[in-house]
Amino acid sequence: MSFLNPNIGTRGRLVRALSGVAFLGVAIFAWSVSPWLGAGIGISGLFMIFEAARGWCILRACGVKTRM
Repeated sequence: MSFLNPNIGTRGRLVRALSGVAFLGVAIFAWSVSPWLGAGIGISGLFMIFEAARGWCILRACGVKTRM
């Protein structure tokens, strides 16, 4: 079994996609405070969008039980 096998459903994918988009929006404003902060939040948002696209959650892949 591969580490990157899909492990979340449609609801989890939707939540991750919306969270990723929200993080990218926040990153734009955070960039004016600190480029490092903006970059960190932006990378997190991109990773959430990657999780949504793959149908995969890193926490679930590591054995953590999530509600969705």
